[in-house]
Amino acid sequence: MSISPITQRRIAQFKANKRGFWSLWIFLALLVVCLFAEFIANDKPILVSYKGDLYAPTFVNYPETTFGGDFETEAEYRDPYVQDLINESGWMVWPPIRFSYDTINYDLPEPAPSRPAADNIFGTDDQGRDVAARVIYGFRISVVFGLVLTLISSIIGVTAGAVQGYYGGKLDLVMQRVIEVWSSMPSLYILIIFSSIFIPGFWTLLAILLLFSWVSLVDVVRAEFLRTRNFDYVRAAHALGVPNRTIIWRHVLPNAMVATLTFMPFILTGSITALTSLDFLGLGLPPGSPSLGELLAQGKNNLQAPWLGIAAFLSLAIMLTLLTFIGEAVRDAFDPRKTSL
Repeated sequence: MSISPITQRRIAQFKANKRGFWSLWIFLALLVVCLFAEFIANDKPILVSYKGDLYAPTFVNYPETTFGGDFETEAEYRDPYVQDLINESGWMVWPPIRFSYDTINYDLPEPAPSRPAADNIFGTDDQGRDVAARVIYGFRISVVFGLVLTLISSIIGVTAGAVQGYYGGKLDLVMQRVIEVWSSMPSLYILIIFSSIFIPGFWTLLAILLLFSWVSLVDVVRAEFLRTRNFDYVRAAHALGVPNRTIIWRHVLPNAMVATLTFMPFILTGSITALTSLDFLGLGLPPGSPSLGELLAQGKNNLQAPWLGIAAFLSLAIMLTLLTFIGEAVRDAFDPRKTSL
């Protein structure tokens, strides 16, 4: 499939922004690593060989009796007794970090939170859980949450802006007044109230934050549709009897998507920041979930353990900085005033 000249120009402009180009690759590398967090940080082996048979504890829960133990419950692979049973008749392949986000290290050299050591390279939190593992899992859930929220809010925002801008008239006036009233409401306080009322969870928080995140794209898309609907080729399509939905989807929407794509990295940054803020206030994900905001709160409550705040701060700073640089590069790529070819 051939690439159009304008697309080639945009790709070249994106690559010309070296900071954004390399930020994209670094962010994708971090995302891929965190998506496979179970193979990086886990309290279960990646692969177990026992008496000639292979087992994958990461995907399947095996009882202790499978490896010659006494109990029908799931094997505790960090238990020296279970390790001896397996090593007598086989071997195990462990991930680099032998802790999951909720694994408690009972062999700490000092009371939790303990300082960085060989077993816990970033130290442990106030419950003895490995900070490195919680950062990896927290990075994943933050990015996935932000991507899902950005995608759904963009679909709603683009649809609302398209309807307003294309049809105009009274529909546009009514919807614009409703959006202005909705946007003027104190969103932070409303989010806090809703988060304290409903049981916290991934999809619950997503629905709560979606109440306000979709508004950010409406004005941009509406302005593009108001401008584009008066172009000659749109009027010609309408005169030929082309259905409105076809005109919107095929002729007008591609122009509006240029502005939409430039805003999406910044919407993603705002989504991650909102989730982190709620977690920091204790109104976000359920207790025990891997959360960068919860790790920040632990750093605030345990000033004698600076590694907690430093780990959370660096994770958020790197993530948001990379996304901001990517957003700047995307903005340059769609800027018609800049040419690289």
